[in-house]
Amino acid sequence: MKTTGGTDDQKRRAGDRAAELVADGDVVGLGTGSTAAHAIRAIGRAVEEGLDVRGIPTSFDSRSLAREAEIPLRSLDDVDGVDLAIDGADQIDADLQAIKGGGAAHAREKVVDAAADRFVVVADPSKTVERLSRAVPIEVLPDASAAVERDLVALGGEPSLRRAERKDGPVVTDNGNLVLDCEFGDIDDPQSLSTSLSGLPGVVEHGLFVDLVDAVYVGTDDGVDVRRRG
Repeated sequence: MKTTGGTDDQKRRAGDRAAELVADGDVVGLGTGSTAAHAIRAIGRAVEEGLDVRGIPTSFDSRSLAREAEIPLRSLDDVDGVDLAIDGADQIDADLQAIKGGGAAHAREKVVDAAADRFVVVADPSKTVERLSRAVPIEVLPDASAAVERDLVALGGEPSLRRAERKDGPVVTDNGNLVLDCEFGDIDDPQSLSTSLSGLPGVVEHGLFVDLVDAVYVGTDDGVDVRRRG
């Protein structure tokens, strides 16, 4: 369920600009997705030029790319905190509330992004909206998927199990769980929905990122539009 849209140049501008926020000595959360990948590569180039950073990857893919870029990596257990997290989003609204999880990495992403002193989303214009409306990815324990589906229907949602591409069966997350994509239509109150989803037994994590994003860097055809909370 990865999102498409935007140009590679727009994504690169957003990623490169956000990478400029990284300071010497920082611990940096390394996000997942095509736009975050540009930030990781830009950080890698800065490391090659002498920048001293430690990266905390949020997925198998971001770990692999960071290693390729020769960014020194650590786990959350190895550090006292995260100075900055740079990550993508599938959709982000005017209040900087976001939906993530198109790459099925949102559980790990939320842990790292929430631990950061600053969390910056990098995006292309196709990801920005006035009101969230995409299906919300929900990571669930495999044995609880049917029960969670029933609970989601009771909340007014329309859940569907995410199926894998180029293999039989469902998508399996890096944590060994399944993903339900749940349609709620226009989400008028992301905070209330987030609370309800978090309270469902069997839900490991959901893709609503509420009151976590500090700024969004939107790459455009001729620059970067920076939007900050408040």
